[in-house]
Amino acid sequence: MNVVPTLDPPTRLVDAVEQARSAAIDQAAADMGGRAALDAVGEHLEAVSEGPGGVTHYFAARQGGYRGWRWSVTLASGGEDTPITVSEVVLLPGPDALVAPAWVPWGQRIRPGDLGVGDLLPTEEGDERLVPGYLASDDPAVEEVVLEVGLGRPKVLSHRGRELAAQRWFEGTHGPASDMARAAPAPCGTCAFFLPIAGSLRGAFGVCGNEYSPADGAVVTVGFGCGAHSDVQVEPVSPVAVAELVYDDGVDLEPVEK
Repeated sequence: MNVVPTLDPPTRLVDAVEQARSAAIDQAAADMGGRAALDAVGEHLEAVSEGPGGVTHYFAARQGGYRGWRWSVTLASGGEDTPITVSEVVLLPGPDALVAPAWVPWGQRIRPGDLGVGDLLPTEEGDERLVPGYLASDDPAVEEVVLEVGLGRPKVLSHRGRELAAQRWFEGTHGPASDMARAAPAPCGTCAFFLPIAGSLRGAFGVCGNEYSPADGAVVTVGFGCGAHSDVQVEPVSPVAVAELVYDDGVDLEPVEK
């Protein structure tokens, strides 16, 4: 028996392995029946001191789906003349147990594209991407819209919010480093279908207005590009098929008398 010491526990608590096992079997029987419970509680693994008046015994869990789990039974006693009592019986994961990943709040799990029809995604209180519409946003175009609608928009993008959007668009599939952009004949910034957006991001981003482009209706960087650029021209070719010249050096030429 492996005893992990913290404080010196009473010897009779350490030796009460069968009482601890019986408590674990009774707990298992409540969920799976008496016959299955006998097989569910495996060999004794260790006894861990919980102080001068308590010891926790661990038994291997043998029921299906609980690889690496352990039955934990805590025994306690008030002294040599008092009976040993069962304080707690619980099934716990061991060091190599198969457990579910750590729980992550829904607000941190959601990713772009997860929102479906009818779904609602409220913004958090104090979201750094937003500021009240009555505050100066350091973007004249944003402030102009707020005044036009008479403070109809209670919140507008903050400077930080625009930075995050710009970084996301620049590094996305419609940024200058994408495969499509590297293979394009010219960048979007020189394309007639490029519609610059308003505000402080105007010099770096716009919306594609070419229905034949893979980025139609999407925000693109000025450095993005595709094969549907407005300046792409087809090289003219002759409408008459011209036979290729063939040189046959293997033919002996005979002189013709005049």
